[in-house]
Parts: sequence; structure tokens; C-alpha cells
Amino acid sequence: MNLLRARKGEPVVRKNGETLHRSLSEGIRRELTSLDVRAGDRVLEIGTGSGYSGALLAQLCGPAGHVTSIDVNPDLIARASDIHQERGIDGVDCHVADGLDGYPPQAPYQRLVSWCTFARLPRAWPDQVAESGRIVACLPLVELPSITVIATIAVTNGMPRVQAMFSAGYVQSRAQAYDDVHMPHRWVDASFPGDERCWIGVGWRHRDGTGRGARDTLDRILTAGHTEPCPPGIDWDWDRFDPFTGTLDDPGLSMVHLPGRGRAIGHTSPTSAAMILVDGTILADAPRSASLTVLHAWLDRWQRAGRPGAADLTARLVPNTGPDCPGWDLRVSLPGVVPAARAAVPQPRSARSAPA
Repeated sequence: MNLLRARKGEPVVRKNGETLHRSLSEGIRRELTSLDVRAGDRVLEIGTGSGYSGALLAQLCGPAGHVTSIDVNPDLIARASDIHQERGIDGVDCHVADGLDGYPPQAPYQRLVSWCTFARLPRAWPDQVAESGRIVACLPLVELPSITVIATIAVTNGMPRVQAMFSAGYVQSRAQAYDDVHMPHRWVDASFPGDERCWIGVGWRHRDGTGRGARDTLDRILTAGHTEPCPPGIDWDWDRFDPFTGTLDDPGLSMVHLPGRGRAIGHTSPTSAAMILVDGTILADAPRSASLTVLHAWLDRWQRAGRPGAADLTARLVPNTGPDCPGWDLRVSLPGVVPAARAAVPQPRSARSAPA
């Protein structure tokens, strides 16, 4: 199996049919390039999936190295272990475990990679990575679904430091096995049932006195009375604008997923809404919407700053001592601007993430 020749991820087939858990080779090659695994390295993989990425890691480690792969789903662990044995792949051990805690029995590791998105960088990970080791993980920039980056993190004297970032995302992790990998469970404030996903996450959830604000806002977006293209002079690029919004530090920042239209990001309040879709189409509650004015200002600021994407932003890891997931929040800013401090909001243990 040659990493450079890999073309397609291999879906895992269960007794009752094909699982939703897939390994996408394009993303795997990208992350493994950032991970820079060397012969003889010990690697912790969080999110076993189909076993495909674990096999590639074993190839990169060589016979002198070792891969420990963990997942909360015992079906995936059993199937991946069978595949490795059938194909004669040595040097990979698969275990049922919650990736939030790493895997202490095999620590320390020179490399750690996670194929799912935790609420923050867990404290356990740098603790289990050797000096000058490296972590590659998907981390959120704000407490909203889908505003994430893949971060390459160096560990020195037990402390993590972001070396590089690029725009991408993985499913949110959970503490138990699950099948609906497409529906976020964290930071979704309202959703509507149906065959197609329809949900919203808002930055002002802690100020929603009625408890119905997010649902009413989602209704407002679904029945948007105004549609317009991306403003003239804005060279639209979702993959660059999405991480830029992490610099805004604005509670009006919101994310939705709409039936038949996909994701949209923008500004909302209990009385207005304006969202821009992946294709650049803008939906607003009215032509003179207060949220539309804010969204236009954000787009103008982004364009004037040179359309910065994830790789152009300044990153720092901010300690968070929340009892359920102590670790570091990833915060970003435009070059030369220090992001404002934010209060930690602990996540209930039952709602925290775990590997897909």
C-alpha cells in the first residue's frame, strides 16, 4: 500500500450494510503530510474509522515504529483489527477508548493525529506526546459547528504551540458510538426534523432569555424575504472567509445548515438574520436588515485585509480549565491583533465529543 498512490478511502461494511464512517484519502494524505511521521515513531491515532489511515501510518512508521489506534465504536475497532490481520499489516493495535483521554498505556508518542473535532485541544494529548513531538488535529475557532481548522501543533516542554493551520473540518467527536455523523451535537441551538439536516448555532445562545430565539431565527432564515449575490468587489471564497470569522469576536456570528442549500455563515440576532451560502448567495430577512448591514461590513473588512484564510491568521492556544475537558481553546486574530480573552464555558460530560 503506497501513500502516494492512495486514491479512495475504504468504507467499512458491517453485517447490516455500509457504515457512514469513511476514510477520505485526500484528507488523509494532507494530514499525514503535516504529521510528518518518521520511521520508528510511535503514533496515537484518534478515530480508527475503516482502518485505512492506520495502515498508512504503520507503513510510514516502519517495523521499528508502532501505531495505537483508538475509537469509541467497538464495531469499527473489531472490523479494522480484522482487516489489518487479513492483510498482514503489523504494527497497529486497535482499542476501544475515548480519545478525550488519549491512551496512557502506550504513551509517550512522537506523533498524534485526530480524525474528529473535539471542543478544544485536550490537556491529555500534549501530556502524552514526547518532547518535540507533533499533533495534527481539527479544532474549533468559536463555539459554533463547522468553523474549524486543521492545526499542526508542536509540543515543547509539555506545552503546545500552533505551527500551521489550514481550512478543513471533521465530524464532531462524541463519548459514545453513533451513526448520524452529519448532524452536529455540540453548539446546535435549534433544529427541525426531516430527511435533510436543518439546524442553527448562534453565538448569543447564553443571552437568549426566551429559549426560542434560535428557533425563531432559523424560521426567519428559512423564509428569507431578501436574496442577493455577494456584493460587487468581494472576491468570494468560503474556505478563506470561514476561518476569518473566528477573528470577529462578535456574538452575532452564526452558522446554519439549510435543506437543499447546505451551510451558511453570517450574522443573526433575535430580530434579524443575514447569511451567506457556500456559493456566495446571501439570504436576509429584509433588504434593510440590521444583520445584512453587519454581514456586508464583515465581507468588506475581509476583502480589505487581503482575503485572509486560515494560513494567514495568527493563532494562540488559550488555557481552559473547564472540568469536563481541561485543555486549550484555539483563538485566531489578524496579524498584529491579539484576540480578546473569552470566558470558558464548560461542556457537560454527556454532551462532549469523542472519535468518529
